[in-house]
Amino acid sequence: MKRRLNPPHPVLIVDDEEHILTTCQLNLQIAGITEVITLSDSREVLPLLAGGEPVAVMVLDLSMPHVSGMELLQKIVRDYTHISVIVVTANDEVDTVVQCMKLGAFDYLAKPVSSGRLVATVRKALEMRTLSGELSSLKHHLLNDSLEYPQAFAPIVTRNRKMRAMFQYAEVVAGSRQPILITGETGVGKELVAQAIHDVSGCKGNFVALNAAGLDDAMFSDALFGHKKGAFTGAESNREGLIARASGGTLFLDEIGDLNQSSQLKLLRLLQEREYYPVGSDMIRKSDAHIVLATNRDLQQRVAEGKFRNDLYYRICGHQIQIPPLRERREDLPLLLTHFVGIMSERLGITPPTFPKELVDLLASYHFPGNVRELQGMVNDAVACTKSRVLSQEPFRRAIALDKSLLVSQPAAVKGAGSRERVEAVWGHFPTLQEAEEFLIDTALEVANGNQGIAATMLGLKRQTLNMRLKVRRESSD
Repeated sequence: MKRRLNPPHPVLIVDDEEHILTTCQLNLQIAGITEVITLSDSREVLPLLAGGEPVAVMVLDLSMPHVSGMELLQKIVRDYTHISVIVVTANDEVDTVVQCMKLGAFDYLAKPVSSGRLVATVRKALEMRTLSGELSSLKHHLLNDSLEYPQAFAPIVTRNRKMRAMFQYAEVVAGSRQPILITGETGVGKELVAQAIHDVSGCKGNFVALNAAGLDDAMFSDALFGHKKGAFTGAESNREGLIARASGGTLFLDEIGDLNQSSQLKLLRLLQEREYYPVGSDMIRKSDAHIVLATNRDLQQRVAEGKFRNDLYYRICGHQIQIPPLRERREDLPLLLTHFVGIMSERLGITPPTFPKELVDLLASYHFPGNVRELQGMVNDAVACTKSRVLSQEPFRRAIALDKSLLVSQPAAVKGAGSRERVEAVWGHFPTLQEAEEFLIDTALEVANGNQGIAATMLGLKRQTLNMRLKVRRESSD
């Protein structure tokens, strides 16, 4: 697939003093802002921009010969509204600074300019520039209901409107260098979405994934950052971490909600400073990997419980993608069935069996706690067990019945606080067994669209048993 080729958005520094240009360029490049252009002659600025150079941020000295910075500022604000201009002025030029801000300058820097202030201001301007571009692109995608790279999302089988909107948003933010957080229940396909983001991001490096579930701080640090020879017993040679392997590409960190506090702090430093230390080393390393994170946890709740750092949460939730569970996209069931039946049949070397509409109705009545991954497991088992041209429904019925028996065996499901209030809210009083039975049967039949076989499966009954109870009800009502 042809990836998105994001054009560079360089920073242009304009100053008539060569040593200032060299120092500023070096400071920005050390901080990871590598696309930097310098000009010492102010007369060259407008021809450069007119030639189509895609400048995002300009650091502009006001006191220059030939063409003054103030004159340039007025023309750039008027003709190149997409460029954020940071003016550089002397400490005593307060009136000039006020005038520049009124004209439309993004910010100002007072001489002598510290490297920290320069980097922070330029980063802020670049982030605002990126956000503005994303909003414009998202507006275009949503208004036109379009996807620029639909092939990147082809592995995710769906026709759900929420999923398509999610694809559109993912495509817009994929080119951002900010972290992207993907949330959703287990089995919804978070890694597939992360892979799609990588494919359209323009990143030339590899897609590297790490599941953080169950990793203590030592294991997490070693896997992510690597180690130096002799860092611990058994470290017989230097080993690069996954963050190094993802250089120029995408690092996907799954299940970050399970990280302990020490690992969270290291991750925060990596995200903020784009730097890290391999285990046992005092040599700092820089990273240019795009970081995509995922979790099935409620991070806001984890923050409230003191189990997830508040500063880390706000650092990663700028771009957040929520994948809906399968029970909210039931129109995808026929597509997913066909897709997974085809995959499993190809593995077994058999002709893909067909499936009856009743199977789709049966699955539509199920809540799928394991989502798409659970459905795939069901399909694999059913295809392997099927001996005819039609897919057997029995493996699906067994899996659904097993899940229901597990739910019923949990005391909290029937003995939770407020159970009586919830039951009485349905009938207005505590129901008799007969009332409860009639209510459950009627509800199951409604959900199953009148299909008694599916309703019986939902109720944990044999179809003959349900038929008999319905017959008794009819006879008693006559």
